[in-house]
Amino acid sequence: KLRRDNLDRIEYNMTLEADNTPGMSRTIAERWKELSGLDNWKNLLYPLDLDLRQYIIHYGETAQVTYDTFNSDEKSKYAGSSRYGKSNLFAMVGLELGNPFKYKPVKYIYATSQIALPAAFLLKSLSRESWCKESNWMGYIAVATDEGKVALGRRDILIAWRGSVQALEWVDDFIFPLTSASILFGKHSCANVHSGFLSIYTSADPKSKLNKISARDQVLAEVKRQVEIYKDEEISITVAGHSLGGSLATLNAVDIATNGYNVPKDQPGKRCHVTAFIFASARVGDSHFHDAFHSTENLHALRINNASDPIPLLPPAGFSDVGEELLIDTTKSNYINFTGDLASRHNLEAAYLHGVAGTQGPNGGFHLVVKRDIALVNKHTGLLKEKYLVPNFWWIERNKGMVQLDDGSWDLDHHVKDDDDDEV
Repeated sequence: KLRRDNLDRIEYNMTLEADNTPGMSRTIAERWKELSGLDNWKNLLYPLDLDLRQYIIHYGETAQVTYDTFNSDEKSKYAGSSRYGKSNLFAMVGLELGNPFKYKPVKYIYATSQIALPAAFLLKSLSRESWCKESNWMGYIAVATDEGKVALGRRDILIAWRGSVQALEWVDDFIFPLTSASILFGKHSCANVHSGFLSIYTSADPKSKLNKISARDQVLAEVKRQVEIYKDEEISITVAGHSLGGSLATLNAVDIATNGYNVPKDQPGKRCHVTAFIFASARVGDSHFHDAFHSTENLHALRINNASDPIPLLPPAGFSDVGEELLIDTTKSNYINFTGDLASRHNLEAAYLHGVAGTQGPNGGFHLVVKRDIALVNKHTGLLKEKYLVPNFWWIERNKGMVQLDDGSWDLDHHVKDDDDDEV
């Protein structure tokens, strides 16, 4: 007779049999323009189109990479950096096996701020030997490989922005005034945006080896370079981010499209699509920003929001939403114990990607209809029901980052040096 936990394990394994991913990727390759918002996702959201469901999860996973590689241990002198270099980033975070959407990281993004920000936004090491006191690793740029191009239907230039370290600090430290967005739209623009987000995006610091130029300038220069490299192919630019990363993705997407970084310099008629997939993002700008965003050619944004997450409702006044919205409700999932705390409502893996995998619309229930391992719910939470026998908070660095040196002693300063450490 089977024990109850074995039956639960069988049920757990059955959730992984939903769809054939390679076949789905061929459909995605044929429909990518529609899935990237060519018609602003008309008739695709409710009910959620199966290909779009997988497409959203794909870009959410590229944003999740930024959390899984980020060194958030303040005791480490490398706090605020990426644990892994570009050469093996996707392998180290588990995004290669079973994934048909192949990319090669080409650039790391570093950010600083000219105004004081909470530690949830920019993390500082407690070590006097900090790798960089002024800057944080803030994301990456990657380009679809030849294999990935086949699955995606075009050469995709991906920009993924890192989110905030602790969701709770969004609520406690969120009050920032609006400021002019003229750096994005020109001096005659009336658009205003959240000053904290804009500062992270546009600040440079001559004292920082990593931010002599701003995150904005780093990204725009690399996007321009990649557009020129692949100008004779069909290309797209996709920007993804969660939480703070979603806000930066919003600024970045409109900046690219508004200022023509999606156009090869000798082919002005070949303006490629710019799409932002924005998870759990706070509002970024005012009504003038909304108008400027929606009047920009070839720009599309899909906001994915969890019904119980308060972050997308912030700030409550003076700001406007942009793009289209997919509303999910992860409290309907029968796989998780909903605790009601902010982390359970805001976490990218547990609240958002799991939610997208199973949402059945505002009036429906919850049913996993894509191949997505429910063990990922517990990567950075303990929300998965105990009957599935998956450890809580299982994504941890081996020995919490301690490594043994040649003399037998132990050191916390494990760090994979990347070329970008010295080039910005």
